[in-house]
Amino acid sequence: MTGRWGLTVPLEGLSLPEHRELVTQLPDLGYTDLWSAEANGADAFTPLVLASQWAPELRLGTAIAPVYTRGPGLLAMSAASAADCAPGRFVLGVGTSSQVIVENWNAAEFTEPYARTRDTVRFLRTALAGEKVTAEYPTFTVRGFRLGRPPETPPPVMVAALRPGMLRMAGRESDGAITNWLAASDVPAVRGELGADAELVARIFVCPVDDADEARALARRHICAYLTVPVYRAFHDWLGRGERLAPMQEAWAAGDRKRAVELVPDDVVDELVVHGSPDACREGVRAYAEAGVTTPVLMPLTTGGDPAGLVRALAPE
Repeated sequence: MTGRWGLTVPLEGLSLPEHRELVTQLPDLGYTDLWSAEANGADAFTPLVLASQWAPELRLGTAIAPVYTRGPGLLAMSAASAADCAPGRFVLGVGTSSQVIVENWNAAEFTEPYARTRDTVRFLRTALAGEKVTAEYPTFTVRGFRLGRPPETPPPVMVAALRPGMLRMAGRESDGAITNWLAASDVPAVRGELGADAELVARIFVCPVDDADEARALARRHICAYLTVPVYRAFHDWLGRGERLAPMQEAWAAGDRKRAVELVPDDVVDELVVHGSPDACREGVRAYAEAGVTTPVLMPLTTGGDPAGLVRALAPE
């Protein structure tokens, strides 16, 4: 049994206010954490601020707030406000996001992602401590910024990391790493680069469906959407899946999306997505913890139905 059991919010099919009834139940169900996601739906902070008032027992974290889509000062302000709502229970997770989200959707330049993330972490540590920041970082300059409402308890800062360089930087500069789309068998390689003592948060895709073909069909679409993105493609090249994923990626690049989905191998789906009965899913999630994940964070994949019911079914026993 892992000591932590997290959930990704918001859930598909529920408005933000509709999460209240479920969130209030999560501590009694055994959940310890809520971690947000940010792409083109809810922002990373609002769901957590709401949850901070509904379930004061839960730890809350952004996974992740991109370092490009908010200026350094605004990112510090957002984190300070969340930390004010959940003193000692908020974790600021930051990362690069992706070129599509940063450039195509937010009109920002996706340049020097390693350095920009490192510099943002350094700025945030100083700013969230309530200090005045005047500094020329390699990727941006801040002059005379000081939080008007610094958090009484500065939140931990974690870094979204996939490959060795970013993982090592996360272990060196921050309080840990947040990762995504990996198998339990991949955790030792990730942990080896991060270091033994840093926290490792992993979002784990879970499909509580007994029919393996149905689960795989759903999972393939998500795998195509993510593992064709350059950073995830490079991640899985490093993890050793490049050859098995190449036909899918080539079809995707050629514009044949339907064929790309069909070309995701069954064994890759089974490695990257936990599926089966709720009991089987719980065991699959625990395998990540046994391999070295500090905080497993469930991301339910569903074909509809009652999302709250799935969350209850996936609670630790």
